Amino acid sequence: MDLRELYQDVIVDHNRNPRNFHPLEGAVRIAEGYNPLCGDKLSVYARIDDGRITDVSFVGSGCAISTASASLMTEAVKGKTVAEAEALFADMHELLTGKTAADAGRLGKLAALAGVKDYPARVKCATLSWHTLHAALQGDLTPVRTE
Repeated sequence: MDLRELYQDVIVDHNRNPRNFHPLEGAVRIAEGYNPLCGDKLSVYARIDDGRITDVSFVGSGCAISTASASLMTEAVKGKTVAEAEALFADMHELLTGKTAADAGRLGKLAALAGVKDYPARVKCATLSWHTLHAALQGDLTPVRTE
């Protein structure tokens, strides 16, 4: 199995079995996101204690890339400080837009989404959950739109 197949398997698995897919009781931060190009909609919930994300989840509907990205995101940011999650948001934005050569190796499973940058129409699907998390962490109640 080559690396590309492994990455594809990660995306398929997270789409079929999304992790942390439920509303989160006691969430102190909630944000909504919408991708009008694809129809992806999601809400991101976060519990934060002492500047650390103690729990995070999402609900919504969307394409395989959108769902897999949100699932991978929740696994990656749970337990991180808000500052660490914001830094990861910046790294993922670089990885997904291909504007700079992000070091995909240090992103772990998140690197499975690196191939999305080769399909510009899908970049908004993959970044929706990250922009929505960013809004939640900032306490921005304005719904996120990826247009």
